[in-house]
Amino acid sequence: MLLVIKMGGSILKEGASSDLLSDLKEIAKEHSVVLVHGGGAEVSEIATKLGKEQRFIMSPDGFRSRYTDKETIEIYTMVMAGKINKQIVLALEGQGLSAVGLSGLDAALLKAERKLRLIAVDERGRKKVIDGGYTGKITEVNVTLLRLLMEKGYVPIITPIALSQDNEPLNVDGDRTAAIVAGVLKADKLILLTDVEGLILNGERVPKIASTEVKEVLFKIGGGMSTKVHAGLEALNQGVSEVLITSGTAKQPITSVLNHKVGTVITNE
Repeated sequence: MLLVIKMGGSILKEGASSDLLSDLKEIAKEHSVVLVHGGGAEVSEIATKLGKEQRFIMSPDGFRSRYTDKETIEIYTMVMAGKINKQIVLALEGQGLSAVGLSGLDAALLKAERKLRLIAVDERGRKKVIDGGYTGKITEVNVTLLRLLMEKGYVPIITPIALSQDNEPLNVDGDRTAAIVAGVLKADKLILLTDVEGLILNGERVPKIASTEVKEVLFKIGGGMSTKVHAGLEALNQGVSEVLITSGTAKQPITSVLNHKVGTVITNE
């Protein structure tokens, strides 16, 4: 079975990270695994220390994202690919796994089209068009490289930074990166590890839900989870059989969610 797992960059700082790592070690013995990681909070923290205050914008669909100008993409690349990615590599190597840290720039792993314009919504709900900065939408994945690494027993760890058509680094959304990678690899499952126990509706966890039902309740879902759900739907549309959303700090989070004991399962059924 082929699994694509998206984890937040802060998960390794959590108290239960050792449980996640040991669980990942056992999973990787039987299945092929590709990891995609985030780390936005640490980017903001270090950027502020460097005197570069971070700006966030809201899209008309309710997605909150970092506005990435030239100075920000340099800091983003430094922290994500240079610090967080290598911390995860070290953590996995410490578990005896052969991990390879990659950004989307390496061997043009992720190619993206730069967004020339963005539509942002202000506090009063007014829309305005702004320069797209250094953000992009993934157009191509170097599947050959990922398959080669997995065939040789390596666990690829991907930083969501893509290569533009003008040879520039671009900030691409981590959840959508994981979804696209899962789709092009024809992965069996996409697992999105987050800081909550799954999709919550009316104060309760939803154990399982069909993609058609999800579309009907999207307006009830908060911004952070909405991004993950949209990514999940994108993966399902590309042929991934199941999308699993669960807390990365739960006990044996990957094994438990694969067995449908925790989290939320989204399917096309």
